[in-house]
Amino acid sequence: DEVGLIITEITGEGFLKFATVGGIDPQILISKTVLCGNNIPGVIGCKAIHLQKREERKQTLSINDLYIDIGAGSKEEAEKNVKIGDYVAFASEFAEFGSGLFKAKAFDDRAGCAIIMEIMADRYPCSLVGAFTVQEEVGLRGSKVVSNYVQADLAIIIEATAARDTTEKREEEWVVELGKGPACSLMDALTIYKPELIARISDLAREKGIPLQFRRGTAAANDAGNLHLAGSGIPSITLSIPCRNIHSMNSLISKQDYENCLALVRLILNKCHTLI
Repeated sequence: DEVGLIITEITGEGFLKFATVGGIDPQILISKTVLCGNNIPGVIGCKAIHLQKREERKQTLSINDLYIDIGAGSKEEAEKNVKIGDYVAFASEFAEFGSGLFKAKAFDDRAGCAIIMEIMADRYPCSLVGAFTVQEEVGLRGSKVVSNYVQADLAIIIEATAARDTTEKREEEWVVELGKGPACSLMDALTIYKPELIARISDLAREKGIPLQFRRGTAAANDAGNLHLAGSGIPSITLSIPCRNIHSMNSLISKQDYENCLALVRLILNKCHTLI
């Protein structure tokens, strides 16, 4: 799944009010192009700074201050194209630029989906299930369903995680860094990962020359939170692709990090019987 918006109200003037689906900072939404419902284009707006009072300019922007303009002149006209409950997605194009960077929306978690698709095209010395889980961004719900009927020997969660390597001066606050390989989680809000398993995977990566970094942060969570508690417990590992501007319409990842994550997952699957 990906973060987005949901229409909650259509005003008499034909503007759309909305709520967020997943963690989105309202500050990044102003003037962004979106697609509503059945690909109806719209632009997110708010009260222009020229019209704001001094006190208003000092206040933090909230979702209630924003609206979507689809060019409708009335509520009746807007209702011909959209309805309350329609979802809204960012309108953003994929691009490759700079020194091997990718730009697009929803790398969290389309990058993980892409890796699973490549993985499932090959053969490995194990039975393999690829799960594209829904509603991870709003409560890890899809993985809860998966955990009810798949009792695996090993779970590999592949996702993207926020990089702060541009805004923080102190390197220890970067969490992860682009270009340094996939990031392995040691602990997050719902999971403490098995040290022995992490050590074995780290050794495998080192032996094959695959760069691997460790996520320097324990906040947030992912589908491992459900999977490692399923049944009698599933040993789990999370590999994250570092991502700048995560949960926005223009997130950035490194092509090299993506390829190294793919290579490491392939290596783990080929060596899985030595890990479990």
